[in-house]
Amino acid sequence: MKTYGIIGAGLAGCEAAWQLAQAGHDVVLYEMKPKRFSPAHHSEDLAELVCSNSFRSAEPETGIGLLKLEMSERGSLVMDVAKGTEVPAGKALAVDRERFAREMTRRVLEHPRITLVRREIESLDEFDAQGHDAIIVAAGPLASDALSADLARIVGRDSLAFYDAIAPIVLTESVNMDTAFWASRYAPEDKDYLNCPMTEEQYLNFVRALIDGEKVAPREFEKEMHFEGCLPIEVMAERGEMTLAFGPLKPVGLTDPRTGRQPFAVVQLRAENLEKTAMNMVGFQTKLKYGEQKRIFAMIPGLEHAEFLRLGSIHRNTYVLAPEALTPTLELKNRPRTYLAGQISGVEGYLESAATGLWLGLHLAGKMDLPPQETALGALLSHLRTPAKHFQPANVHFGLMPALNRKAPKKKRKELYAQRAREVWKAWMEKGGAKG
Repeated sequence: MKTYGIIGAGLAGCEAAWQLAQAGHDVVLYEMKPKRFSPAHHSEDLAELVCSNSFRSAEPETGIGLLKLEMSERGSLVMDVAKGTEVPAGKALAVDRERFAREMTRRVLEHPRITLVRREIESLDEFDAQGHDAIIVAAGPLASDALSADLARIVGRDSLAFYDAIAPIVLTESVNMDTAFWASRYAPEDKDYLNCPMTEEQYLNFVRALIDGEKVAPREFEKEMHFEGCLPIEVMAERGEMTLAFGPLKPVGLTDPRTGRQPFAVVQLRAENLEKTAMNMVGFQTKLKYGEQKRIFAMIPGLEHAEFLRLGSIHRNTYVLAPEALTPTLELKNRPRTYLAGQISGVEGYLESAATGLWLGLHLAGKMDLPPQETALGALLSHLRTPAKHFQPANVHFGLMPALNRKAPKKKRKELYAQRAREVWKAWMEKGGAKG
């Protein structure tokens, strides 16, 4: 039996702690809340979801869908709790974020081998006298300034920062239902999304307002680098007049029941909870100033008098250049027995973060080797050890996997990638890559 210290009780930290504890090891989990909160966190609960309540597609022929399957098959705590707190979201997996965090907290606190210590860790040197067999830093992209600076000192260069943005949440009863309608793409009978249709004129006026709107400026010492998979909506608008119409505002698969036609553009809102009393504006992460958000978003048909339960905001994300700073097993090259998991290690997304914690916990417990790159988890971990001129955090996707080396239509290629991934995963599991 060993003892592990884990900094950060987010998705990656809780998942790693759970896997190690389930394997019979003692874990001390350090969390700075509620003594100190990051700019994006507000709840005392562990595993708080701050950006969205969606874990994205549940389709098995997507990279994230495959990752869900692999995580579930390896006993993921996050996946188990997510399934128990799920809210309708069409073909995506979304959760009631408050119920999810409460249940994650309960599970972790009730585990006899996990000890939660609520205090901020400012330096990894604090652990040198604690007797831990290894340390896992899972402080997330919002690691404190002190810890980020200490990590930068250890890796030998400044950690990078890019900006992530949070989407607003609207009170459902404040939406004008004379304009908005319930439907999912290609399934008008489903009531998973609330849709606000736009004419071409309304859309173009909205795009111009986004571009001209006053934004929150980065501080003088901060470098602004957005993650391509989570761009602020006004940044997307600046890339071209029709970018949003082919992106988060695409009307494909949606028919306005009042006109019987497909709108020019559609703003979608996704339920935040089972009761559907709160709705998340899909794809509307933003760095617009608060007053500008209220003014510009009121231009959206159906949201003229919307009441915002939370306005959008931006926050700093910190991560290391994984190929340079980490070994293939996520150990810091310059500090043995110290590992990184979650977004700070160079992945992007809720489940990707949890997956690194899952794998690292199982690996340290002697229950999992590095998976083949043809699998979703293997492809994600491979990204962290692949040298790149401009390394950026990545979501899991088929582009991280080895090429198929065969011609096939685009739709068929996804099927072939998924089929190969499942076959390789199964064979690898049977050969002992995953133990126990």
